[in-house]
Amino acid sequence: MKLLIEKNGFLKSWQMAERTAGSRSTVSILAGIRCLADERGLHLEATDLKTSLKCRAEGTEVQEPGETVLPTKAMGELFKKAPGPSIALEIAEGRATLTAGRSRYTLTVLPVDEFPRLPRSENARFFCDTTVATMSRLLEEGTFAGSPNEEFPKYLSAALLQVADGKLKTVATDGRRLSLSQTPLDVPPDQGQLLLPLNGLKELHRLLGSLDGTAPLRLLEDDSQAYFQVASMEFSVRRVDSSFPPYEKILLPNRTTWMTVARASLEEALERANIVVRDFTKSIVFQLTPGGSLHVRGKAPDIGEAREELAADIDGEPLRVAFNISFLLEGIKALRDDVIELSFNGSHGQMRMSRPGEESFLYVLMPITLSEEESDAIDL
Repeated sequence: MKLLIEKNGFLKSWQMAERTAGSRSTVSILAGIRCLADERGLHLEATDLKTSLKCRAEGTEVQEPGETVLPTKAMGELFKKAPGPSIALEIAEGRATLTAGRSRYTLTVLPVDEFPRLPRSENARFFCDTTVATMSRLLEEGTFAGSPNEEFPKYLSAALLQVADGKLKTVATDGRRLSLSQTPLDVPPDQGQLLLPLNGLKELHRLLGSLDGTAPLRLLEDDSQAYFQVASMEFSVRRVDSSFPPYEKILLPNRTTWMTVARASLEEALERANIVVRDFTKSIVFQLTPGGSLHVRGKAPDIGEAREELAADIDGEPLRVAFNISFLLEGIKALRDDVIELSFNGSHGQMRMSRPGEESFLYVLMPITLSEEESDAIDL
């Protein structure tokens, strides 16, 4: 196999495959990238056995077809640091020879026959069509409330991708909170759902960030995999063998107090308060006064106290309520609009965070109950 590689175009494709390869696996072959050169060009494959990527490498000229598995880390560093704009790569007798200007390196390649066979989407079923930017938003807004750890039940470390009511929805929960993001579909398909691991979707989100946001994205499914296709790239994620709970039943519309507030102002105030409470209670108290201001308080013994007052449009009943400050901040950071709406159902009911007048995003968070001592210590 012989290739002439133009670095600027090729490195983008290589780095996409590099992120998918199982570099932390104890199986050495997973730390390699399979390269297949033929009359169509150079195609790259990588997997960690939970996610897989196939893509056509840009910036390559196939001078002699062939197949090999290149060691990801060493070869990737050489591709990045090789002098000059182009690289000649030749594979022969189990060795890869890389030539760039006056530099020449030879590395041992990995055995092709040990590389796992990747999932194939030829017989997969259509799920939906969207765009790269829309899918990226759905993943950012709809998955952060799940647990990043492998937990039981399995749905806690997974997110639901659901087609229902003419919309594509992404939902995740860790049992204490829930995030939901949705978008209407131009041509709604039949209803369906996929339960996919959060770690795999996190890698997909990173991958989409390097692509053209306007590019069309097609989602396919079979009984074991979900396939995300963009142009000449396909990223597959293994489905989670579990069921997501009927989350619609816990989305209660009741509210006693509600407000709209500038997102940036609230985020900045909470970031400052977090300096005081993050190593102790991790809790913050809101005091909402209809027609007045939002007061934010936090206190940690032997450290100090935080007091903030923010302009907000508050209506309903007066309310004093406490939350985990980290959970609050995660919801605010996921919602990047200028103004956010928060509605409360008393001091023990759900808080709902959303865009004013929209249903595209919803974050549901349960308050925390402070002890009498903690409550009395925070003087509002």
